[in-house]
Amino acid sequence: MHDSLQITTPGGNIPAYIARPQRLPAPAIVVVHEVFGVNADMRQSCEELAAQGYLAVCPDLFWRIAPAVELTDQTEAERAQALALYNAFDIDAGVNDIAAVVKATRGMPGATGRVGVVGYCLGGLLAFLTAARAGADAVAAYYPGNADKYIDEASCIASPLIVHLAEKDEYIPIDAQRKISSALANHPQVQAYDYPACGHAFARHRGINYDAEAAALANGRTAAFLALHLQGD
Repeated sequence: MHDSLQITTPGGNIPAYIARPQRLPAPAIVVVHEVFGVNADMRQSCEELAAQGYLAVCPDLFWRIAPAVELTDQTEAERAQALALYNAFDIDAGVNDIAAVVKATRGMPGATGRVGVVGYCLGGLLAFLTAARAGADAVAAYYPGNADKYIDEASCIASPLIVHLAEKDEYIPIDAQRKISSALANHPQVQAYDYPACGHAFARHRGINYDAEAAALANGRTAAFLALHLQGD
């Protein structure tokens, strides 16, 4: 079951898509979208998480600059629009929004109080920064673009974190990947995985770089990680 709602935060009311599991109460997961907004891919991700037993909430983090925008990676025009949104987006405000949504979701009817964060691309960076700045019960970051530029914050990570990096990522060069992996290598709460021969956004449903085998592997690892931290005793 799914619908939409408004999440009240100190900064304003943030629209969000929510998918509910068959059984409640359930732990919640804040799904953090890519530069393409709360689109069909993000809704499908929410539905998949709901099928695993989570309240999946995807807030529209572009609510200040382009509310309700829905793009894909299928055309050059859409990719150009997405890049413009990325350049206009306030990263710090986005992290604050996620922290507010996490707090609101903890007390949502039907929630157990445990909340995870799963982010992709831009959302992966925001998830990484959430783990360092605000915290959650579990955080998953898929191909977090520009995380290397914030890597000094890795020492502040206080949440369990899983990171997925694509070896052939055209937006996260190999030197940046090495910098990220090196900073996370000995962190006691962090797992980091590389996916050989994969391009950026290999787990994006119907995306131009979609790799079914790698996506299944990454999503399986994420599912086990979330279950350990959100569904355990």
